[in-house]
Amino acid sequence: MKKTIKLAVAAALALGATSAFATNGANLIGVGAKARGMGGVGIGVSHGAESTLANPALITSVKDTEISFAGTIFMPNVKNNNTVDFTQVPGLGFDLSSEATSEANMNVIPSVSIASKITENFYMGVGIWGTAGMGVDFRDTANTGQFNMVTNLQIMQFGLPLAYKTNGVSVAVTPVLQYGSLDMNYNGLDGNGVGAGVAQDLQFGYNLGLAYEIKGFTVGATYKSQIDMNYDDQLSSAMAGFLGAGAYTNEQLSTPAEIGLGIGYTTGEHTIGFDYKNIAWSSAKGYEDFKWKDQNVYAIGYEFATKSWALRAGYNYSESPIEEQQLGTMGSFSTGLPSPADNGDTAGLINALNLLGFPATVESHITLGGTYNVNEKTSFDLAFAYAPETTNTFDHFAAQPMTVKHSQTSVSAGVNFAF
Repeated sequence: MKKTIKLAVAAALALGATSAFATNGANLIGVGAKARGMGGVGIGVSHGAESTLANPALITSVKDTEISFAGTIFMPNVKNNNTVDFTQVPGLGFDLSSEATSEANMNVIPSVSIASKITENFYMGVGIWGTAGMGVDFRDTANTGQFNMVTNLQIMQFGLPLAYKTNGVSVAVTPVLQYGSLDMNYNGLDGNGVGAGVAQDLQFGYNLGLAYEIKGFTVGATYKSQIDMNYDDQLSSAMAGFLGAGAYTNEQLSTPAEIGLGIGYTTGEHTIGFDYKNIAWSSAKGYEDFKWKDQNVYAIGYEFATKSWALRAGYNYSESPIEEQQLGTMGSFSTGLPSPADNGDTAGLINALNLLGFPATVESHITLGGTYNVNEKTSFDLAFAYAPETTNTFDHFAAQPMTVKHSQTSVSAGVNFAF
């Protein structure tokens, strides 16, 4: 067990993690190729060692020891069209309007999961997962309407699931150590750079899991605690470019609490599963200031499995957590510019930063996947996920529109070993 833990840590560090928009807000729809092939389903359907994050109570399905190495190549496509026309403003007379495509269009997200049966009733595991992220890159100096905006959020979790099973009932707890980094920088209207470099933090949280199996059915439930991450000088520096120094002092951007329910049914070669999750963005520090709303996530997945291979398909839906804030509803802020450029308010600023820096706007996800079993000890997984393009237009400064088009494609691959 010690050797496999060391191997998992080394592999995750070697893969690293980069920024990405991770579909359910800032969160991945699922971790591991099996879950992603089934639309993220994993609360009521066991994926062996891969269940260490989705529902730790389901690691009780392993026969001895399993290890799963997986990685996702994540390819978001974000196009921003921003109107920043001040040609009619006395003393200004410039138009920064432009359209650009974010260059943060390919990212690698790793996961390593291990689960082992210790006694007849007790199971434990270990995992390192890239779980969430966001990022855009508009550093092309020709695209002034995007203010050369660069955002980069990375979240990685390390967990030690502990599970106990008796009479078809499994309960589990996973202490979680979370690493996060955040970088926000852009050029202001005056052309000067705004930003404080990269900030990092380590904080603790926990996951709880429950499962009950009877006559082919599995019912599962999970709870993931909120984890309050502190990124020194990031949010305050970014907001100071619009509100002035000291106007916004919060530096926390929390990973939100999450509650989930799932059910799975297996008969012969067929398995179908359904998951529901609620992600509490509206009470997560930082996100609550940007007016993110809670997400209800619905996922359905199907698997046809033989001794040699398996095929999977799934669908995942959650309404975008960001929505347009109505101008004039949140009080005024000063841009330091003459009227009417200075007739915006905090709602306009939130609209601009959400769509430009954190456009978590995709909603539907269609997935396919499969597994090939080389033998009883080794198997390979593959999954494909596609999020169709969404289009959102919000008004921002001086009631001028910003439009974002966002779609996603990803390919996940994994290899599994049983001992």
